[in-house]
Amino acid sequence: MVAEEKLIAEQTHIRCRIIIEVLGKPKEHVEKAIKDYVEKIKKDSELIVMNADFSEAAEKNNLWAVFVELDMVVKGIPKLIGFCFDYMPSSIEITKPEEFIAKKSTVENFINDLQARLHSVDMIIKKQKNENTFLKKNLGKAASNLILLSLTSGGMDIERLSRVTGIAEKELETFLGQLVEEDKIKKEDGVYSLVKK
Repeated sequence: MVAEEKLIAEQTHIRCRIIIEVLGKPKEHVEKAIKDYVEKIKKDSELIVMNADFSEAAEKNNLWAVFVELDMVVKGIPKLIGFCFDYMPSSIEITKPEEFIAKKSTVENFINDLQARLHSVDMIIKKQKNENTFLKKNLGKAASNLILLSLTSGGMDIERLSRVTGIAEKELETFLGQLVEEDKIKKEDGVYSLVKK
């Protein structure tokens, strides 16, 4: 087949079946969210939704899952790639055309867009990691201070400390162990008390 007879990737109309899933709760919110998602897709002039087949919501691990299968026409490979980034479908099946010819610039633009989005996601993950580390460190200090403050009135066993601090016994064990290691409290016969200095 001669190259002139093939459509260029930027102009090719792509027919595809796309599945998008939503998971959350409550059930009504999940059902509304997927319908709103499809309405947003329909407003894009470069995305033509031929048919939308919605599943019934199903409960999975205390969350509700629903999906929609869209029969769509997308105007060009760049738009299909952008759609994937924006809507994060769980699967795409291209039904037409069978072949594509892409310009070098299309492939370069795709790779550069992919890199930019990956860098953006990486920055978000790093920011979240730093925030989590900061919160964990400060929460640990606050919990330790609460334990120390609680023990100023006298020794307590773990059950009573749990009631006083509001920290579950299992989590409390971690903080207590650390405070014992730091020689700030001591444990004798199951009772924790401050170390006198």
